Amino acid sequence: MMNGEAITLYITAASIGFLHTLFGPDHYLPFIVMSRARRWSLLKTGLITFICGLGHITSSVFFGIAGVILGIAVMRLEALEAVRGNLAGWALIGFGLAYFIWGLRSALRRHPHRHSHAHLNTNKHSHLHGHINEHAHIHDKSGKRNITPWVLFTIFVLGPCEPLIPILMYPAAKNSVIDLVGVTLTFGAVTIMTMLGMVIILSLGINFIPLGRLERYTHALAGAAILLCGAAIQFLGL
Repeated sequence: MMNGEAITLYITAASIGFLHTLFGPDHYLPFIVMSRARRWSLLKTGLITFICGLGHITSSVFFGIAGVILGIAVMRLEALEAVRGNLAGWALIGFGLAYFIWGLRSALRRHPHRHSHAHLNTNKHSHLHGHINEHAHIHDKSGKRNITPWVLFTIFVLGPCEPLIPILMYPAAKNSVIDLVGVTLTFGAVTIMTMLGMVIILSLGINFIPLGRLERYTHALAGAAILLCGAAIQFLGL
């Protein structure tokens, strides 16, 4: 039976995991906008979110436990996590910018325009024409591997879970392996469930929003959202 101290520790881990994820839009916004832009099913979106969340937690747990084993102080571990956070923020900015540029270019090339044609009988006619089929799309289902989920996974593995480190240090200081594992599982499970909950709820909501003429700009809008998310992490400390 757990004592009051252990119960408090587990509740703290669950609460911090929930609030840290809820107020960190980088934990769910990229999946929501990419799901809409690339027309992922809800099942695929949830699976990608789960895998990225698992990588996100596992990498931080690895650093935290390695720090405990090596006897690295909390401040040094948090400094290392800050470096990882810096890399993750810039990675989101770079990915968002690249995707925004690609999406904007793709949307503009799809824009229909008129071409005039002259024939030997001197008759002229014009017709609407677009370039939608004249270039490769990274969302085509032509058998080419889609690297977007892997890019997101890499970014999330780089991204730290700063609140996890201090939480891990308490049971480590008490030499309680059971509580160390329990706190890690609690924090990780709540974080991933919160990510999935936010992604599923907001994805269902955003699919009801008609974009009309902006529909062809969904990739550009997704890139812009990810870019702003990265900028918020990098410059606002979210």
